[in-house]
Amino acid sequence: MAALAKRRGCGLAFRDLGAMEYGPVQKDAYTLILEAIEAGIYKPGDRLVESELAERLGVSRTPVREALQRLETQSMLTRDGRSLIVASLDHNQLAELYVVRTELEGLAARLAARHATDEEIRVLRAMVEEDRKLRDNPLELSRANKRFHRQIHLASHNRFLVQQLDLVHRSMALMATTSLAAEGRSEVAMAEHDQIVSAIEAHDGEAAYQALKTHISRAFETRLRVDAGELRLKP
Repeated sequence: MAALAKRRGCGLAFRDLGAMEYGPVQKDAYTLILEAIEAGIYKPGDRLVESELAERLGVSRTPVREALQRLETQSMLTRDGRSLIVASLDHNQLAELYVVRTELEGLAARLAARHATDEEIRVLRAMVEEDRKLRDNPLELSRANKRFHRQIHLASHNRFLVQQLDLVHRSMALMATTSLAAEGRSEVAMAEHDQIVSAIEAHDGEAAYQALKTHISRAFETRLRVDAGELRLKP
């Protein structure tokens, strides 16, 4: 039960996940475990124990077992002997993920510049202004960053693209840290967000495409520099 006690000490509980962004909703075991990984409650290499998860969720072991099996087939979990642990990404997998993310995110920005409504554009602009206040809080800024990118995905008005980007962002949860925690990155990222929204406001698809591709490329470069020890993470 030591692992369970350790998790209970974290700042965000399973039951908080639904209310964190969407208000009080009823979610199944699969969704709650996935969101716990995305929120950093469980990090790459952490072991997931069926009985402990069932106790935390207040459900029987059957839906937890089914959820773990589903997450394993989606490569979110991997086997370590007889145990299931949260998967991690090696250098090549990380590079491959960023190649796909860069192109899909750029396409979403291009389509958003064409199809976003005035209301959606105003929401994006408001997000940029509000997120500036979070520059010294990497955890909250990371959550705000996900909401910002999600809004661009929705503003593309292309359901198939949104589905593919959901899969990409699910895999992003397998990275233990956010590039926004690197020293100096949050200020630059906020300026990049401003450029992206400005291009969408101008309905300039090519400019929006290039701005978002540059944004993702710089985030990847930052992550590589952190991994290489050239950049430090904020405490």
